[in-house]
Amino acid sequence: MRDVFIPGVNIGLVGHVDHGKTTLVSALAGVWTDRHSEEIKRGISIRLGYADTTFYKCERCEGPDAYTTRPECPVCGTEAVPFRTVSFVDAPGHETLMATMLSGSALMDGAMLVIAANEVCPQPQTKEHLMALELIGIDKIVIVQNKIDVVAQEQALAHYNQIKRFVKGTVAENAPIIPVSAQKGINIGALVQTLDETIPEPERNPGVDPLMLIARSFDINKPGCSWRDVKGGVIGGSLVRGVLREGDDIEIRPGRQIQAENRVRWEPITTKIASINAGSTRVTEATPGGLLGVRTKLDPALTKSDALAGQVAGHIGRLPPVWDRMKFNVTLMERVVGADSEQVIEPLKHREPLMLSVGTAVTVGVVVNARKSQVEVVLKRPVCVEVGARIAISRQVGGRWRLIGMGILTG
Repeated sequence: MRDVFIPGVNIGLVGHVDHGKTTLVSALAGVWTDRHSEEIKRGISIRLGYADTTFYKCERCEGPDAYTTRPECPVCGTEAVPFRTVSFVDAPGHETLMATMLSGSALMDGAMLVIAANEVCPQPQTKEHLMALELIGIDKIVIVQNKIDVVAQEQALAHYNQIKRFVKGTVAENAPIIPVSAQKGINIGALVQTLDETIPEPERNPGVDPLMLIARSFDINKPGCSWRDVKGGVIGGSLVRGVLREGDDIEIRPGRQIQAENRVRWEPITTKIASINAGSTRVTEATPGGLLGVRTKLDPALTKSDALAGQVAGHIGRLPPVWDRMKFNVTLMERVVGADSEQVIEPLKHREPLMLSVGTAVTVGVVVNARKSQVEVVLKRPVCVEVGARIAISRQVGGRWRLIGMGILTG
């Protein structure tokens, strides 16, 4: 049985820029996920943010008031009982960071679509992010109507009706809508209860070969430290299946780029797991769900600055194939969403560059063969992925990459 303090599910936060996603994570987990200097300076999320929190329930109180993210009940002051820990993945909302949002969505088991009550619904990236969830296959969704503290009750109700009209006919048509104020901590108990009821822990098979999607990688050593104290590079992400254990020999694919005799090839990296952190807890064995930090024996130069983001890790010789050329079946949307003018989406063209999001990997593929429902592309950067995987397809529209459809890898 999973320890209640080890995360078992990844919940994403998506939505338009400045609608309060990072503030909501702070209200739930007590962690401000914008840590990069540029994020702090500009006041927006640029990279994927992560935070864990434990859900508690007060045995004396009833209804939404019984739920909290604190060990002490905020209503009656008695000790609350922990019953579940989750990981949050905070995706950027800015239109230029859609690739980052798509790579983060590969880690999500469910999502909160955050919509600010003080702006007309839908905003451009509200549309684009909901479409991304639908294309990638995320159907466990809770809609969070944020910033209810800055509008009148009549405005909040009118905005609620705008949300209902917007989601009609989409994957979120029947999603619960919870009004909150992340800034003031209003209605957080109702949100916790709804998240628990709407986004259960998925069924996982620990008996299959492990597969970890890498979303971050970094060097944890401080500048100027002694060589005797140097620790191996860290990879961060989510284990989507199987079990990883401390001491396991693992492989990372596609690996590192090697240039020789005017040719470029990719060579898998092999290493050993030195330690594993599931959330903030060190564990000897990691099972699927939640976000992991895996310290390896790798030279930290290989992992610094997210150099291995988009790759996959698992047991040696047991990972999916690496592709530098892919064929996939294509389903295009009727119109571009997320742009000011929603243009009709034209068929894919020969030699057209496409941005492809596969798992946590984002790469560019140039079309070399296009039919009505199938396309073949040559990749600028290879990816490691199984046949049957979903691929989010974006094209350049008005100088921006815009989501236009989905593909299923056939070979």
